[in-house]
This record gives sequence, structure tokens and C-alpha cells, in this order.
Amino acid sequence: MKTGTVNLPLHGGKAPRWLFSRMTNLSREILSIMVSEYGPDEVLLRLSDPFWFQAFGCVLGFDWHSSGVTTTVCGAIKESVKGLEKDFGFFVAGGKGGTSRKTPSEIIAASEITGTDFSHLVYNSKIVAKVDSSALQDGYQLYHHCFFFTENGKNWSVIQQGMNDVNRMARRYHWSSNEIDDFVCEPHKAICCDGKGSAVNLVAKESGKARDTITEISHMRPKLILKDLEKIKKYQESKFNMPKRHYINLGDIELRRLEKIFISTYEQKPEGFEKLISMPGIGPKTVRSLAMISELIYGEKYSIRDPVRFSFAHGGKDGIPFPVDKETYNKSIDILHNALKESKVGRSEKIKAIRRLSVFYG
Repeated sequence: MKTGTVNLPLHGGKAPRWLFSRMTNLSREILSIMVSEYGPDEVLLRLSDPFWFQAFGCVLGFDWHSSGVTTTVCGAIKESVKGLEKDFGFFVAGGKGGTSRKTPSEIIAASEITGTDFSHLVYNSKIVAKVDSSALQDGYQLYHHCFFFTENGKNWSVIQQGMNDVNRMARRYHWSSNEIDDFVCEPHKAICCDGKGSAVNLVAKESGKARDTITEISHMRPKLILKDLEKIKKYQESKFNMPKRHYINLGDIELRRLEKIFISTYEQKPEGFEKLISMPGIGPKTVRSLAMISELIYGEKYSIRDPVRFSFAHGGKDGIPFPVDKETYNKSIDILHNALKESKVGRSEKIKAIRRLSVFYG
């Protein structure tokens, strides 16, 4: 299931080398204790929890509300288990920017190390990214994708992040394989965001009929689809004022360029919406086009509900964007605090880590 999303201010720059090296060392110690106490499956489950992940970033000494906490903490974790994956019982693939595109090859490399077929994990990694970029269009462009998976390939978690250049915010998406039922129907358990907006939400439950209709439309002859899109475009321009949705405007779509993609969907006739969006070449513009036909030609509306439920991870000690949720934060702290008690981390490092969190108890 998808376990959450967090919105964070978009900050540039890099973590200082002295800090990143310490974050890597402390991550290695904390994770080794957690694997020993709870096992690798539990570690991945906690990483998929946006509350726990944010607290972990605080323990490691990174800015509590910066977008960089995602990329830096994930980078520190990946570096901390590098070469020790079989000891920890889990692997980490992907990362920021160009490194995110190496995720499939890194999963395959792990498959060769363990002798286990991880081809299904390559698919899972790709479909998760497709869902958050094409099926849920909320205005954030993905630039970070980190895939965590156990050495037996049964459990996995994803932490990916997108940026919005307009509002200068970053949004973090957490996924977990635990109890996942459907990639394209209500996969979210919790989504944290700084503010709500309109979204093309084709993974909402109320978008079920639209998903079915979109899939059926993809089986139609390309000329018929383009003909319907031309009708919608003319209708918008002459008689109808569409709601103000920056990312659902036909004006930025060159319809004829979609014809090759529609030929592909017509020939392959995907069985369902998930199969459709997993096809090569099927991106946000194609999905938007089919969604508009579904709504305006066939009357099957899709949801524009932004699946945001609360803001940030724990709030701020200064009350911005809201007062700290102490109960949730304390739960996160207790998990790490108990693990640190018996750790091999040097005393000075342990005290500093706990002190960074203790201020939130007040």
C-alpha cells in the first residue's frame, strides 16, 4: 500500500561532507540494531512510514523540514549498507536524479548476488513511479526514487520525491508492499501535504468507472480517439470554460503526436488501467487525454480530489505549520530511543542524537 506523502520546502545545496559521513555511520549502527531486534521486514515497513522517516532524519541531524532530508537520508542509508546487504537482509536501489534511472539495473545486480529472480521488483519500481506521475497528477515532477527490498524479494518499500517549481515545494511519496491490494485504486494510507489543490486523481475509488472507460477508449482506433479530442478542444475554445486546472489543459498537448501511442494501445489492448499506464510511452499527457474523453464524451468523471490529509510529518516546535503532534512524535522517538540504548554507537554520538530529539518532548 502507499503509506504516505509529505510536502517539504524545496531547498538546494548539499549536506556537508562531515555531516553526511556521520549520518552514514549512525545510520549503519541504528539499522544494524533494528535488523537484529526486529528483522529487515520491519525496517522496510518503518521506512515506508513518513512519520518514522522524518524522525529518523532528525536523529541523524538533518533539517527537520527541508526537502533535502529525503535525498540525504536515503543516500546515507544506501551508503551505510553498501557491501553489507546480505548482513542487513535488504538492498537499496536508486536515488536522486540520474541515479534513480539506475534502479532497474541495480535490482538486477542484486538478483545476481542472491540468485533470486527480482524481475517482479523491477516492475513494481516502475509502476509506483508511473502511478505518482501519470495516474496521480498533482503538479510535482518526480526526481528522486529509492527502492528498498529484502533479499528474498518478498517485501519492498519506496521513497520517492517530486518538486514543484511554481510553489517551490517538494512532495515525498512513501510506498510499502505490506498488504498491497491494488496499485491503481486507493493505494494511499496517508498523504501529508502543506496545502491541497486540484489533482487528476485516477487512483481514487470514485474514479473506478473512469479507469474502466479510459482502458476501453485505449482499445479504440486512433483516428476515433483523435477525433474526440479535436471535438473537446473546439468545445473548450468556443463554448465551455474549463475549471482552472493547470495540468489538464489541452492547449499544451499536440494531439497528432499522440497517434503513435494510440496505435500501440489499440494493437496491444491492455487488460486494465494498471496495464495501460505500465506500457512504454504512456505518460501524463496520454492519460490526461483519455481522462478528458472519459469525462466529456462518455460522462464518466474522474476525481480531482487531492489525496492530502495532513501537513508535514510532525509539525514544528514553533507552531509552524502547526504545533507538534506529540503523541505521534513520541512514538517515533521511542522506537529509535530504545534501539539506541543498546547500540554500539559512541557515547558522545548517542547523546547528541537523543538530545536532538529530546527538545520535542517539551
